[in-house]
Amino acid sequence: MLMHNPPPPCDILREDVLPGLNMTVTEFARHLGYSREAMSRTLHGRTPITAQMAWRLEQAGISTAEMWLNLQMKYDLWQLKYQKSDVNIQPIKMLELA
Repeated sequence: MLMHNPPPPCDILREDVLPGLNMTVTEFARHLGYSREAMSRTLHGRTPITAQMAWRLEQAGISTAEMWLNLQMKYDLWQLKYQKSDVNIQPIKMLELA
């Protein structure tokens, strides 16, 4: 089933995970091995959840890396599909090989 405008995974981290852990952004960042500034950029959607971040979240026991990357991918693809673009790409017709 196609999801309509999925929430960015940063919202889940910021609004659900972080309060559930009862940690500050600084504590959370330190625990995962990031600077507070880098963590803040992710939590506020200025940088996406990377494979490295997803792996560290999994190592911290916060779901699986695959789940975080799937959430990020679904969000990114939805944004690309439904944003206005001046690019008009036509399908490429494949040649039959003899």
